[in-house]
Amino acid sequence: MVYLCPVRYHLSDIQQILGARWLQQPAGDPPTEQLLFDSRSLTTPANALFFALPGKHRDGHRFIPELYAQGVRQFVVKQWPEPELLPEAGFLQVDDPLKALQALAAHHRSRFQIPVIGITGSNGKTVVKEWLAQLLSPDFDLVRSPKSYNSQIGVPLSVWQMQERHTLAIFEAGISQTGEMEQLERIIQPSIGIFTNLGAAHQEGFASDAEKLAEKMKLFAHSDVLVCESRWAPAQTQTKLFTWSKNGEPAQLQVQSIEKLHNGGAHITAMLTESGQTLSLQLPFSDDASLENALHCWSALMLLNIPQQTIEHRMLRLEHVEMRLEVKAAIQRCTLINDAYSNDLDSLRLALQFARRQAAKGPLTLILSDVLQSGLSPRALWKAVADQVQTHQVDRLIGIGSEIPAIRELLPDSVACSFYPATEVFLEQIGQLEFREETILLKGARAFAFERIARRLEQKAHKTVLEVNLSALLNNLKTYQRMLRPGTKMMVMVKAEGYGAGSAQVAKLLEFHQADYLGVAYADEGIALREAGVSLPILVLNPEPASFEVLWRFRLEPEVYSMELLEEIVDFAGADKSLAIHLKLDTGMHRLGFEPADMPALLEKLKKAPHLRVASVFSHLAASDAPVHDEFTRAQAKIFQNMAKQIQETLGYAPLRHICNTGGIERWPEFHFDMVRLGIGLYGIGGQAIQHQLQVVNVLKATISQIKNIPAGETVGYNRNSGVLNKPRRIATISIGYADGFLRLAGGGRYTVAVRGHLAATVGNVCMDMTMIDVTDIPDARVGDEVVIFGHNPLVQDLAQCLQTIPYEVFTNVSDRVKRVYWQE
Repeated sequence: MVYLCPVRYHLSDIQQILGARWLQQPAGDPPTEQLLFDSRSLTTPANALFFALPGKHRDGHRFIPELYAQGVRQFVVKQWPEPELLPEAGFLQVDDPLKALQALAAHHRSRFQIPVIGITGSNGKTVVKEWLAQLLSPDFDLVRSPKSYNSQIGVPLSVWQMQERHTLAIFEAGISQTGEMEQLERIIQPSIGIFTNLGAAHQEGFASDAEKLAEKMKLFAHSDVLVCESRWAPAQTQTKLFTWSKNGEPAQLQVQSIEKLHNGGAHITAMLTESGQTLSLQLPFSDDASLENALHCWSALMLLNIPQQTIEHRMLRLEHVEMRLEVKAAIQRCTLINDAYSNDLDSLRLALQFARRQAAKGPLTLILSDVLQSGLSPRALWKAVADQVQTHQVDRLIGIGSEIPAIRELLPDSVACSFYPATEVFLEQIGQLEFREETILLKGARAFAFERIARRLEQKAHKTVLEVNLSALLNNLKTYQRMLRPGTKMMVMVKAEGYGAGSAQVAKLLEFHQADYLGVAYADEGIALREAGVSLPILVLNPEPASFEVLWRFRLEPEVYSMELLEEIVDFAGADKSLAIHLKLDTGMHRLGFEPADMPALLEKLKKAPHLRVASVFSHLAASDAPVHDEFTRAQAKIFQNMAKQIQETLGYAPLRHICNTGGIERWPEFHFDMVRLGIGLYGIGGQAIQHQLQVVNVLKATISQIKNIPAGETVGYNRNSGVLNKPRRIATISIGYADGFLRLAGGGRYTVAVRGHLAATVGNVCMDMTMIDVTDIPDARVGDEVVIFGHNPLVQDLAQCLQTIPYEVFTNVSDRVKRVYWQE
């Protein structure tokens, strides 16, 4: 992988830091900004430093010639016999490249005098880290371990990310045997420690639980304070302790009661023993693991002097931490959820939870490998797995491995089971199995190489894909939620197929993360969400009289914007149908809605239709993101408040009021009222003040189909006048055209796409199904290479500017034939 560091180092500096020997000095002394240990992750070779790490299955040294050919000139090696054969390269020789990587990271960490939170334990490290990031991001510019990078390699790469702008760091550390934690402690140097718990993971690496606990506690040898449950507190330590307890044991924070709420949340009351103060907070979940993780976070926030009122507000908005799960279309109209890179009981539970949510009430198949290194006896392990299979209503289990057949006797006959000794055997016999209109979860330990199964099951489709990063989408959702006052609801717009991202997948995720309302354009979109298992309230913006019956049957709530439409709904409902409606008010947009002059007639009609429930009254700001029109926006809000007040007085109850769209959420907090509507901001497009907090959600990718060397004077593509080459060029044809949403205005060199991290301009006209690009200056471009149309670079805004439009239109132009791939960390 590649990790960037903005603090300037040169290879000569690193030589001194490591005390390394020069095998060969480079001609110059270029800055070293990236650490590289995987040749497949190379992006910018000029500033990369490659550590040739030895491994069980491959030695990093063998990739040095390949990396040199790609432009890498800096290497840390254990040995290299003939450096002169790579004359421009700099070679540092060390006894152990891994220890050198760790020593460099430890030196880098020593340059920062900021609070560093170090987290270890058997379970919950990543969740606590991610929750602390959610809770503390408003107060600190923080850096944290990516994903669950907590190993002997992962920790130094995490620490290497530290920059001068950061004010807080959060790193997790995991060990599997004795002697590992001392090295990680020297790298992380935590000032605040958190010990989550002691469990069965990696039990085989330690002689006893006491030894494992002692080894893990070495992370906090020089910490200022350690947070842990009181039962794990070391008997003898120089480190100050901040403990919590749930069973009356002495602790700084004593939990007095935990009330589990009907909405799935929990209310905790605790006493801060030093002051005798009674504190409380409410959480959006109530399972035991989440409560433990939340108590760790609560303790840490108090140590960082976050006010209790702020803690209470933020805890309510905590989000579940999911691993990366890819959701793809599969053969025979199946949905494939690919989690084929780890397999333990905790991740299995999360993956099954995710899969059942995606499957809704449909059939669910689990393809599961042996579970390695669980620390449990075989009987206890497979009993635990069987319980998860039944809890999440798995219909069919396909087991792969020598140990998993033991689960058969623990499952009811209603769960269809088949077993294969190895992945190869399963692939040989896969044609004998039928997969049709079901959700398939792949959950396997890395050793079983389930990615091969994924390739067989994936739908063989168009080579162009739209990758939808659900983790980024959740980040954006949280970013906007943090702007709201407590109690303000959020409606999320998923019309136009979720701005091209796929409304059903997005809606399920939003429902799981407690959005209050969804908005769609037409009844058909709402029906599709209901059939996909989404139960949130859904506003339909453009209802038609012909759809009233299905609106009522599928519990969809129509927008009502005119007297004619209101009268038709009243007639349809009669006296026996209760229907929720949303009144649209025109306060200056002049598109749809009741105007102030319509109010007398509207109020009179509402008096005569008590069986209609007005769920909300709303309007739309015409220029919420344009400062030049701020007075007009204020006038709109004033008109809206007056009209909403009249409606409330007539009804005798208070419908929800909402006027703010994405731009309004950012710029007009005083007009958030009871609810706001989030649209394009969810997908990473926001105002200038907030854009840096948003993450890219949609990445459109194509593939190079063919590369040709074309001489000067030849033409490329349709209409020969538009693609004349003035000199010999290397031209690649890529798998996207205007039928996919890559419109003709992007042709003729007016737009550039990304290949191997470099930009390549279009050549000639965009065709229906393909486009030509110039890769002359990207000599390592190959057939099959990935081509980024928009994402992180270039941005969707770049394509929108080229097409003389806005990102909304670019997103919604992406054709249905482009496969959507969803993934989540």
